[in-house]
Amino acid sequence: MNHRRDRCVLCAVASPRSNFFLGTRPAAFVSSYDRGLSAQSSTMHTLVFLSTRQVLQCQPAACQALPLLPRELFPLLFKVAFMDKKTAVLRELVHTWPFPLLSFQQLLQECAHCSRALLQERLSTESMQAVILGLTARIHAREAEAGTQPVCRKHTLRVLDMTGLLDDGVEQDPGTMSMWDCTAAVARTCIAQQQVGTAKPGLSPVPVEIRVDLRVNRASYTFLREALQSSVDSLLRLCCRDLRAEDLPMRNTVALLQLLDAGCLRRIDLRFNNLGLRGLSVIIPHVARFQHLASLRLHYVHGDSRQPSVDGEDNFRYFLAQMGRFICLRELSIGSSLLSGRLDQLLSTLQRPLESLELAFCALLPEDLRFLAQSSHAAHLKKLDLSGNDLSGNQLTPFQGLLQAVAATLLHLELTECQIADAQLLATLPTLTRCASLRYLGLYGNPLSMAGLKELLRDSVIQAELRTVVHPFPVDCYEGLPWPPPASVLLEASINEEKFARVEAELHQLLLASGRAHVLWTTDIYGRLAADYFNL
Repeated sequence: MNHRRDRCVLCAVASPRSNFFLGTRPAAFVSSYDRGLSAQSSTMHTLVFLSTRQVLQCQPAACQALPLLPRELFPLLFKVAFMDKKTAVLRELVHTWPFPLLSFQQLLQECAHCSRALLQERLSTESMQAVILGLTARIHAREAEAGTQPVCRKHTLRVLDMTGLLDDGVEQDPGTMSMWDCTAAVARTCIAQQQVGTAKPGLSPVPVEIRVDLRVNRASYTFLREALQSSVDSLLRLCCRDLRAEDLPMRNTVALLQLLDAGCLRRIDLRFNNLGLRGLSVIIPHVARFQHLASLRLHYVHGDSRQPSVDGEDNFRYFLAQMGRFICLRELSIGSSLLSGRLDQLLSTLQRPLESLELAFCALLPEDLRFLAQSSHAAHLKKLDLSGNDLSGNQLTPFQGLLQAVAATLLHLELTECQIADAQLLATLPTLTRCASLRYLGLYGNPLSMAGLKELLRDSVIQAELRTVVHPFPVDCYEGLPWPPPASVLLEASINEEKFARVEAELHQLLLASGRAHVLWTTDIYGRLAADYFNL
């Protein structure tokens, strides 16, 4: 590869006047490139993107050419190298990165040159490892330089932001890196850096802050705690944005919370810990010190039947008092918790209206729904999850009042396993369709017939923003179904595949006839990523 020629090619196409698309490139250039596009062959790429991909074909030469290329091309070089698994180039890009910030969310998103959004895909293990190796090489090079010459801080990398990676909860294949694997890789890198040692005071290079979303369980707790401890005085400073702890003992959860930077954390998600109010009363003051916390996700917030009720009440009051300390909280998820008749106590303590509220399987009563509809939260809610609460019977009217209260702002509504049959759905449709901005509707696990689904499809045509409906298998497709059918039966009983195939075909035809073919109607509850409040 001729370095001077390749630099000239990239510099030329970087000009705004040369920002041509795939359809206008020379035939010879097309033939040399299209062999490598495969699944991306239908994607429109700019000439800058195509030239960048061509330059990176020979990795050794591309690495040598990097110092000759304009720094403005580094973001696109990074995306192409990450996409095409050009690991040698990717490592060298991180090693020589000329900007203070290297952000995955900025670099791997859909852009003017390539519509592929890599953050919405499972990320390549090879590419992720190359980034980490490049960072390590950079730190070691800075340490070596620090003792012999003044450190130039003008173009020093200060922040590596690896937040926002796909976490779809699906088993990973060997070629991709899950959030758990990413947490482990970053943690081990921080530990290894600390073991090498830090530079002496006065000679130390600029430390790099690594922003990550951390996932931790019993198996990974020990080394993650060590990584957080070692990063305090290290050249690699670990900064957690979102923490998710699963099945972690109370004392370990507290230990991790004590190590996290209060100014960086925006979400705490405690899953499957079954803390109860007693355990939560121990943890919550450590959570409340994070004054910038925007999202808190808890489970099993209810009293322990083995405790005297007076202790349970004291713990609940203490929990409420601590909840009142949050000044930035916008999302609250309290799943599988006994909140019957107590929702007003919980929500009244909060200092600001919520925009996302998840109350799945909380045994809500009509008075809970009425309070929420009349509270200040209703006018701000973008996401509402009432899954697992019985919304039939005397809960139906309060639920309809709640829908009316949130109609102006609601984007995401989850009503899985709410015992909504055709009668309840038809009675609710006039209110439901007033939610003009609704994008997602989840109705899985409800005893709806094909007739009810067809009514929903016809009426929802006026909801122009609706993009996804997760619906149940119609009761027509089951054999010998008891009535009313328990949710467990709807989730576990066998369906008649031939009948359901006809249902799917009819729904598809109705969508086509109504001009709504772009709306996804599916029964795949596990294949749909839960809408993240921060991405609404």
